[in-house]
Amino acid sequence: MSDFDAIDSLLSGVAPQVPLPDPAERRDLRERAHLSKARVAEALGVGVSTVSGWEAGRDPIGEVRKRYAYLLDGLRVKLAPEPEPDEEPEEEPQEEPAGAAAAVDDDVEVLSVPEPCVLCGNPAAQRIDGFAQHLDPAACEAACEPARASASGPAPSAQPAPDRKAPTRTTAKARPEAKPPRGRAFQDESGPGDLVTRAVEAALAEHGGDVDGAVAALVKHAIPDAMVLLDETRKGARYDVVAHPALPKILRKQTAKGADQIWEARPKWTRRALPAGAHEVTALDMNAAYLSALKTHLPIGQLEHSTGFEHDRRRAGVHLITPPDWDHDDVLPNPIGNRDEPGPLWVTEPTLRLLLRLSGPKHRLCEPPEIHESYTSGSTENLLEKFRVTLTDARALAIEEDDEVTLEYVKAMYSKFVSTMGESNYNRELYRQDWMHLIRSQAFANLWMKAWKAHEEGLHVVRAMGTDELHVVGDWRRVFPEGRGVTEVKVKDTYTVGEGS
Repeated sequence: MSDFDAIDSLLSGVAPQVPLPDPAERRDLRERAHLSKARVAEALGVGVSTVSGWEAGRDPIGEVRKRYAYLLDGLRVKLAPEPEPDEEPEEEPQEEPAGAAAAVDDDVEVLSVPEPCVLCGNPAAQRIDGFAQHLDPAACEAACEPARASASGPAPSAQPAPDRKAPTRTTAKARPEAKPPRGRAFQDESGPGDLVTRAVEAALAEHGGDVDGAVAALVKHAIPDAMVLLDETRKGARYDVVAHPALPKILRKQTAKGADQIWEARPKWTRRALPAGAHEVTALDMNAAYLSALKTHLPIGQLEHSTGFEHDRRRAGVHLITPPDWDHDDVLPNPIGNRDEPGPLWVTEPTLRLLLRLSGPKHRLCEPPEIHESYTSGSTENLLEKFRVTLTDARALAIEEDDEVTLEYVKAMYSKFVSTMGESNYNRELYRQDWMHLIRSQAFANLWMKAWKAHEEGLHVVRAMGTDELHVVGDWRRVFPEGRGVTEVKVKDTYTVGEGS
């Protein structure tokens, strides 16, 4: 065998890669064909977020790449404009009747008075399937002219005013969104929340009404179901979820069964001493801590490295800091949790923001942390907001109707969603190790602020555990509402400490 025979043998087994259009064209073809990511994913036999990843820059491999290329080629052919005849008499434009909408085709109307777009909330001059929206998706990304005050005014000009500067998009303040109708264009009228209802009904029917069997089946499928729900709630959103960004080494596990370098600041704190005498302690459980923590500042794209002491509130990520000294451990837990070793450590955005808040003029509980370097991206606090609201509403309805099947299903969806979005074999549709750390840390930051509220209201804080357990002495019902809602607390245990206990 010659020196090149082994190489030729390897090359013979490598299939040539089927060419694909660039990511922007992939998305453009799908949107022009009015195809949802869910329909494309179902046809190709992949997850919905996998399609999102392809449209964000990842490339499929193997047989699925061939099928995806075949789909895109077919869409190109279907959407290609028909060739114009050599000689065609030019039609004279006809005037639109004033004060009415003129039909462009069967589904699109041109509005004489712009209406709020159901996708972005800005004025749109077209109505599609009965809903006002922009024909060009790129138009939703740019700010539009304010809606005319008079209903009889002319439609806005296609050209911007010569002396008016177009406003730029910012992630610091979200544009107020118009209240959407029940069912946006290209979405089921039932809304994403109906996905939960249908899944529960199907599981109960499949198991003949057996509650335990239905719950076991729903919990087993909670992760893929959560990803489908995420995609449904992201339709029409301003930003795409970047599902598989390249992450820095500090966010990678050091060993196969080890951890990365990020400190989540979850505490296991117990107060050293209480005033003399016996005290009844109430252990309070913070309901749905991870569900509430989905509302946090999350980086949208790939993390970028920077150095310096300044914190940009328009960005989010992880930060290498030297934490300040904490002199209140006798009454409140340290905001960075239990840590034995001094010196710099990598913390998340919620932990840094909590420290900055406590060092500010309102609290003055510590010195500001010293920031050495950061990995951040442009961020928004509302990236998972519709996903969170949908699950919150489903949970509230399940409690109201005493529906334990739906309650367990919803709990499994949000808890497994958070715990498997990192380097997990159980969820390969979303690799956001940074998000996982940020959401967990936000849950603790929420718990810490509840401890601070109890302390300020005169209660004695006795213990703080993890992300959802707070032990207090005193009349806690005047501070926290009792119940099962996400803004309420419930009693987990009561015990006595002090003399004779």
